[in-house]
Amino acid sequence: MKAPVFVVLSPQGLATARSAAAVLPGSRVHGLVSRVHGADAAFSDTLEHLRALFAAGTPIIGVCAAGILVRALAPVLADKHAEPPVLALAEDGEAVVPLLGGHHGANVLARRIAEAFGVVAAVTTSGDRAFGVALDEPPEGWRLANPQDAKPFMAALLSGASCRLDGDAAWLRDTTLPFAPDAGHVLRVTERAAAGDARTLVYHPPVLAVGVGCERGAEPAEVTALVRATLAEAGLSEGAVALVTSLDLKADEPAVHAAARDLGVPARFFDAARLEQEGPRLATPSEVVFAEVGCHGVAEGAALAAAGPHASLVVPKRRSARATCAVALAPLPIDPAAAGRARGRVSIVGMGPGTSDWRTPEAERWLSEATDLVGYHLYLDLLGPAAEGKRRHGYELGAETERCRIALNLAAEGLNVALVSSGDAGIYAMATLVFELIDREGVDAWTRVEVAVTPGISALQAAAARAGAPLGHDFCTISLSDLLTPWEVIETRIRAAAAGDFVVAIYNPVSQRRTTQLGELRRVFLEHRPTATPVILARNLGREGETIRLTTLGELDASQVDMLTLVMIGSSETRTVPRGDGGTWIYTPRGYAAKREG
Repeated sequence: MKAPVFVVLSPQGLATARSAAAVLPGSRVHGLVSRVHGADAAFSDTLEHLRALFAAGTPIIGVCAAGILVRALAPVLADKHAEPPVLALAEDGEAVVPLLGGHHGANVLARRIAEAFGVVAAVTTSGDRAFGVALDEPPEGWRLANPQDAKPFMAALLSGASCRLDGDAAWLRDTTLPFAPDAGHVLRVTERAAAGDARTLVYHPPVLAVGVGCERGAEPAEVTALVRATLAEAGLSEGAVALVTSLDLKADEPAVHAAARDLGVPARFFDAARLEQEGPRLATPSEVVFAEVGCHGVAEGAALAAAGPHASLVVPKRRSARATCAVALAPLPIDPAAAGRARGRVSIVGMGPGTSDWRTPEAERWLSEATDLVGYHLYLDLLGPAAEGKRRHGYELGAETERCRIALNLAAEGLNVALVSSGDAGIYAMATLVFELIDREGVDAWTRVEVAVTPGISALQAAAARAGAPLGHDFCTISLSDLLTPWEVIETRIRAAAAGDFVVAIYNPVSQRRTTQLGELRRVFLEHRPTATPVILARNLGREGETIRLTTLGELDASQVDMLTLVMIGSSETRTVPRGDGGTWIYTPRGYAAKREG
């Protein structure tokens, strides 16, 4: 289930949403822009926003009257088996009502929120109220083999039939279900493949660990086919698989992740030393494998390590052309989070200029999924509620290399790390340095980490949007910082940009040490452009104290600029348009008017 979103329409509701969100890790709070300040994201049209979340399959907790949710979503209701959970939470937290998706997580969410507020969840689903359990909603990790039969099965129980438990499951046993030893309706708990019917519900507990090994670059289809065939030939259910596991050297192997994804389970990894501890329990130890990777068995060793010390190897190693597979059976459900390591991830997040309104949904999602945040102290502070519940690794300005190294090292430990950058992480920011370190320093563990970059709104985009449309035609960016680039190179680029008649965004225009470069740039540009050329001075974009000033190339003065200012110099075609409020719009035409006249 996706992380839920609280939809808040009032300041009082915001406080309630924050309290409830604390017990639902990863949840986000969206607020109506005209009434709610300080939410993780804002919206202006309530009905449209609710429908968009619903269409995306996002669980919705409306901190509002239930009628608002009913009116918003009634026109888009279609398949009840595919709908996400929808709940109404009173603004004072005194009532929580699951409206839709009761057996898809809504009832569970309602009970968790109700417990946090010391109230009773208004669950109306008949089975839940009669027996304290939803038979079509087993615990996380468990699978119901025949969900289509849950409704008639429960209907029979509500009509007076009894049932018996074949196997063991505390979540079923510790209920008020009408158990009888000779009942004709059966709740079967098994790792074996079975179809079930209207009188037999088949539940698969997560007790199987599938170990895999493969050659570098093995085809994902081959590994997936081997895993599925191994399970099928042994009569084991794919629904009972808790995880796919392997040696940590395979953490970046697409085929391993493809097999896990195909089964809908996580992939976990162990180092060779841990797998070698399983040596006495291996069915087919190999000296060849030991010589190559440092343990006597990958598939069998990983399966046994993940399933625990009391597990049994129910399927010894099987082979395909380039892969191996083995299966271990645990006596109790396996918790993947406690078995090995996940493949670590560095999400390089461009957070935009600072305000949450300018963070992309992808950036918001990556931040919510991260366990650790790395970045400049100020940037982490600007994340506000998005940083809550995360381990923070804050650094001062100038420690960019240290930030990237710690992010990569944390990810190499299997953590999900968000490396936070202002603006767009790929524009004069952290993304380039991450890839440079991986390329230059040759740390094997870093090469197995997943690295992903999400774009952010850059300072030049923000400045242009605030001022009008100055980037309507060709433009470029130049940084005046000579810490990493010699001034001679920067000066060459300045002359080329001026001669090319680009609109130019100037990053790092001045510093305490650098006070003359902006003046040098102005002098070069005046050789190519009139003194009346529009210049934008955009400071503190998207943050408190934001200012957008318009001046000209002739009047540009370095004393008007500081480290928080982006300078944008227009081309010879850039124009100004008076606004009705006394201000000025700036734009650079692209030639449409001339095209129409022609």
